[in-house]
Amino acid sequence: MTPRWSVVIPAFNEARRLPPFLDTVVGFFEGRDEPYEVIVVDDGSTDGTSRIVEARQFPAVRILKLGRNAGKGAAVRAGMLAARGAYRLFADADGATPIDELKRIEPLLVAGADVVVGSRVLVDPGVSVTARRHRVAVGRVFNWLVARVGLQGVADSQCGFKAFTAPVASRLFEALSTRGFGFDVELLMLAQAAGCRIVEVPVNWADQAESKVGFFRHGPGMLWQILKARSRVRGRS
Repeated sequence: MTPRWSVVIPAFNEARRLPPFLDTVVGFFEGRDEPYEVIVVDDGSTDGTSRIVEARQFPAVRILKLGRNAGKGAAVRAGMLAARGAYRLFADADGATPIDELKRIEPLLVAGADVVVGSRVLVDPGVSVTARRHRVAVGRVFNWLVARVGLQGVADSQCGFKAFTAPVASRLFEALSTRGFGFDVELLMLAQAAGCRIVEVPVNWADQAESKVGFFRHGPGMLWQILKARSRVRGRS
Protein backbone atom coordinates (compact mmCIF):
# COMPACT_ATOMS: atom_id res chain seq x y z
CA MET A 1 0.00 0.00 0.00
CA THR A 2 1.31 3.44 -0.94
CA PRO A 3 2.15 5.47 2.17
CA ARG A 4 0.29 8.71 2.60
CA TRP A 5 3.37 10.24 4.23
CA SER A 6 7.08 9.62 3.95
CA VAL A 7 9.28 11.24 6.61
CA VAL A 8 12.97 11.50 5.76
CA ILE A 9 15.37 12.06 8.65
CA PRO A 10 19.02 12.69 7.77
CA ALA A 11 21.30 11.50 10.56
CA PHE A 12 25.02 11.88 11.05
CA ASN A 13 26.21 10.62 14.44
CA GLU A 14 22.75 11.05 16.00
CA ALA A 15 22.76 8.04 18.31
CA ARG A 16 21.80 10.24 21.26
CA ARG A 17 19.39 12.80 19.80
CA LEU A 18 17.56 10.73 17.18
CA PRO A 19 15.91 7.96 19.28
CA PRO A 20 13.52 10.16 21.29
CA PHE A 21 12.49 12.08 18.18
CA LEU A 22 12.01 8.86 16.23
CA ASP A 23 9.77 7.54 19.00
CA THR A 24 7.55 10.64 18.76
CA VAL A 25 7.39 10.40 14.96
CA VAL A 26 6.26 6.78 15.08
CA GLY A 27 3.78 7.50 17.88
CA PHE A 28 2.31 10.42 15.93
CA PHE A 29 1.69 8.40 12.77
CA GLU A 30 0.53 5.26 14.56
CA GLY A 31 -2.27 7.38 15.98
CA ARG A 32 -3.45 8.40 12.50
CA ASP A 33 -4.42 4.92 11.25
CA GLU A 34 -3.01 5.38 7.73
CA PRO A 35 0.01 3.97 5.92
CA TYR A 36 3.28 5.83 6.41
CA GLU A 37 7.01 5.28 6.26
CA VAL A 38 10.01 6.79 7.99
CA ILE A 39 13.37 6.72 6.22
CA VAL A 40 16.40 7.36 8.40
CA VAL A 41 19.36 8.19 6.18
CA ASP A 42 22.53 7.29 8.04
CA ASP A 43 25.05 9.68 6.54
CA GLY A 44 28.19 7.69 7.31
CA SER A 45 27.76 7.72 11.10
CA THR A 46 30.46 6.22 13.30
CA ASP A 47 28.54 6.21 16.60
CA GLY A 48 26.13 3.33 16.03
CA THR A 49 23.19 5.43 14.85
CA SER A 50 21.90 2.68 12.53
CA ARG A 51 22.30 -0.02 15.17
CA ILE A 52 20.23 1.94 17.67
CA VAL A 53 17.47 2.57 15.12
CA GLU A 54 17.41 -1.08 14.07
CA ALA A 55 17.13 -2.18 17.71
CA ARG A 56 13.79 -0.39 17.97
CA GLN A 57 12.28 -2.70 15.33
CA PHE A 58 9.63 -0.29 14.10
CA PRO A 59 7.93 -1.91 11.07
CA ALA A 60 7.40 1.40 9.27
CA VAL A 61 10.99 2.60 9.77
CA ARG A 62 13.75 1.71 7.38
CA ILE A 63 17.38 2.76 7.25
CA LEU A 64 19.20 3.95 4.18
CA LYS A 65 22.94 3.75 4.83
CA LEU A 66 25.37 5.93 2.93
CA GLY A 67 28.85 4.45 2.76
CA ARG A 68 30.51 7.66 3.87
CA ASN A 69 29.57 11.08 5.17
CA ALA A 70 28.22 12.78 2.05
CA GLY A 71 26.60 15.89 3.57
CA LYS A 72 23.10 16.79 4.68
CA GLY A 73 21.93 17.73 1.19
CA ALA A 74 23.10 14.42 -0.23
CA ALA A 75 21.44 12.53 2.63
CA VAL A 76 18.08 14.26 2.25
CA ARG A 77 18.22 13.81 -1.53
CA ALA A 78 18.86 10.08 -1.18
CA GLY A 79 15.99 9.68 1.26
CA MET A 80 13.54 11.71 -0.81
CA LEU A 81 14.31 9.79 -3.98
CA ALA A 82 13.82 6.51 -2.11
CA ALA A 83 10.51 7.66 -0.60
CA ARG A 84 7.16 6.34 -1.82
CA GLY A 85 4.67 8.57 0.00
CA ALA A 86 2.08 10.83 -1.63
CA TYR A 87 3.44 13.59 0.61
CA ARG A 88 7.07 13.79 1.73
CA LEU A 89 8.59 15.63 4.67
CA PHE A 90 12.17 15.98 5.76
CA ALA A 91 12.82 16.75 9.40
CA ASP A 92 15.95 17.26 11.45
CA ALA A 93 17.02 14.40 13.70
CA ASP A 94 17.22 16.62 16.78
CA GLY A 95 13.45 17.16 16.80
CA ALA A 96 13.80 20.95 16.98
CA THR A 97 10.47 21.14 15.18
CA PRO A 98 8.01 18.67 16.77
CA ILE A 99 6.47 16.19 14.35
CA ASP A 100 2.95 17.29 15.25
CA GLU A 101 3.69 20.57 13.43
CA LEU A 102 2.69 18.48 10.42
CA LYS A 103 -0.85 19.58 11.25
CA ARG A 104 0.06 23.07 10.04
CA ILE A 105 1.63 21.78 6.83
CA GLU A 106 -0.70 19.03 5.64
CA PRO A 107 -3.79 21.18 4.93
CA LEU A 108 -1.71 23.48 2.73
CA LEU A 109 -0.51 20.59 0.59
CA VAL A 110 -4.02 19.18 0.35
CA ALA A 111 -5.24 22.64 -0.73
CA GLY A 112 -2.78 22.77 -3.61
CA ALA A 113 0.64 23.86 -2.39
CA ASP A 114 3.58 22.07 -4.00
CA VAL A 115 6.12 22.93 -1.29
CA VAL A 116 5.47 23.96 2.30
CA VAL A 117 8.32 25.53 4.22
CA GLY A 118 8.35 25.60 8.01
CA SER A 119 9.42 29.01 9.28
CA ARG A 120 11.00 30.22 12.51
CA VAL A 121 10.80 33.82 11.32
CA LEU A 122 7.13 34.38 10.48
CA VAL A 123 5.15 35.55 13.51
CA ASP A 124 2.11 33.69 14.81
CA PRO A 125 0.64 34.08 18.31
CA GLY A 126 0.10 30.33 18.49
CA VAL A 127 3.73 29.50 17.74
CA SER A 128 6.75 29.53 20.01
CA VAL A 129 10.33 29.80 18.77
CA THR A 130 13.02 29.33 21.39
CA ALA A 131 16.52 30.20 20.27
CA ARG A 132 19.68 31.62 21.74
CA ARG A 133 20.06 35.31 20.97
CA HIS A 134 23.20 34.93 18.89
CA ARG A 135 21.52 32.29 16.71
CA VAL A 136 18.62 34.62 16.03
CA ALA A 137 21.01 37.37 14.97
CA VAL A 138 23.07 35.05 12.79
CA GLY A 139 19.92 33.64 11.19
CA ARG A 140 18.71 37.10 10.23
CA VAL A 141 22.06 37.95 8.66
CA PHE A 142 22.13 34.68 6.74
CA ASN A 143 18.58 35.07 5.44
CA TRP A 144 19.39 38.63 4.35
CA LEU A 145 22.41 37.37 2.43
CA VAL A 146 20.39 34.59 0.86
CA ALA A 147 17.85 37.12 -0.40
CA ARG A 148 20.66 39.19 -1.90
CA VAL A 149 22.03 36.25 -3.87
CA GLY A 150 18.76 35.23 -5.41
CA LEU A 151 16.16 33.57 -3.19
CA GLN A 152 13.27 35.98 -2.84
CA GLY A 153 10.01 35.61 -0.95
CA VAL A 154 11.13 33.05 1.65
CA ALA A 155 11.76 34.42 5.13
CA ASP A 156 13.49 31.33 6.54
CA SER A 157 15.25 29.09 4.05
CA GLN A 158 17.10 26.97 6.61
CA CYS A 159 14.42 25.51 8.87
CA GLY A 160 14.78 21.73 8.62
CA PHE A 161 11.07 21.03 8.27
CA LYS A 162 9.86 21.08 4.65
CA ALA A 163 7.21 19.08 2.84
CA PHE A 164 6.43 18.33 -0.79
CA THR A 165 3.96 16.52 -2.97
CA ALA A 166 5.43 13.34 -4.45
CA PRO A 167 5.76 14.57 -8.07
CA VAL A 168 7.41 17.82 -7.00
CA ALA A 169 9.76 16.07 -4.57
CA SER A 170 10.91 13.69 -7.29
CA ARG A 171 11.51 16.52 -9.74
CA LEU A 172 13.32 18.85 -7.35
CA PHE A 173 15.52 16.32 -5.60
CA GLU A 174 16.53 14.69 -8.87
CA ALA A 175 17.85 18.10 -9.96
CA LEU A 176 19.47 18.99 -6.62
CA SER A 177 23.27 19.18 -6.69
CA THR A 178 24.29 20.81 -3.39
CA ARG A 179 25.48 18.15 -0.97
CA GLY A 180 26.11 20.28 2.11
CA PHE A 181 24.09 22.48 4.45
CA GLY A 182 23.33 25.03 1.72
CA PHE A 183 21.07 22.59 -0.12
CA ASP A 184 17.81 24.17 1.11
CA VAL A 185 18.48 27.33 -0.87
CA GLU A 186 19.17 25.50 -4.12
CA LEU A 187 16.07 23.40 -3.54
CA LEU A 188 13.88 26.48 -3.14
CA MET A 189 15.52 28.22 -6.10
CA LEU A 190 14.73 25.17 -8.21
CA ALA A 191 11.15 25.22 -6.96
CA GLN A 192 10.73 28.88 -7.84
CA ALA A 193 12.29 28.39 -11.27
CA ALA A 194 9.89 25.50 -11.92
CA GLY A 195 6.88 27.64 -11.00
CA CYS A 196 6.00 25.61 -7.93
CA ARG A 197 3.51 27.01 -5.46
CA ILE A 198 5.57 27.57 -2.29
CA VAL A 199 3.86 28.36 1.00
CA GLU A 200 5.72 29.32 4.18
CA VAL A 201 4.09 28.63 7.53
CA PRO A 202 5.19 29.42 11.10
CA VAL A 203 6.11 26.36 13.17
CA ASN A 204 7.09 25.72 16.74
CA TRP A 205 10.82 25.32 17.08
CA ALA A 206 13.24 24.99 19.98
CA ASP A 207 17.01 25.31 19.79
CA GLN A 208 18.72 22.01 20.55
CA ALA A 209 22.11 21.35 22.09
CA GLU A 210 24.96 20.00 19.97
CA SER A 211 23.88 21.73 16.77
CA LYS A 212 25.71 20.40 13.73
CA VAL A 213 25.72 23.83 12.01
CA GLY A 214 27.87 26.77 13.06
CA PHE A 215 27.81 30.08 11.22
CA PHE A 216 31.55 30.66 11.43
CA ARG A 217 32.38 27.01 10.69
CA HIS A 218 29.90 26.46 7.87
CA GLY A 219 28.63 29.92 6.83
CA PRO A 220 31.30 30.77 4.23
CA GLY A 221 31.03 27.32 2.68
CA MET A 222 27.24 27.55 2.59
CA LEU A 223 27.36 30.91 0.84
CA TRP A 224 29.77 29.50 -1.74
CA GLN A 225 27.42 26.55 -2.28
CA ILE A 226 24.53 28.96 -2.74
CA LEU A 227 26.40 31.09 -5.28
CA LYS A 228 27.24 27.98 -7.30
CA ALA A 229 23.64 26.81 -7.02
CA ARG A 230 22.37 30.15 -8.32
CA SER A 231 24.57 29.77 -11.40
CA ARG A 232 23.29 26.23 -11.99
CA VAL A 233 19.63 27.20 -11.60
CA ARG A 234 19.99 30.21 -13.90
CA GLY A 235 21.76 28.00 -16.42
CA ARG A 236 18.71 25.72 -16.50
CA SER A 237 16.33 28.59 -17.25
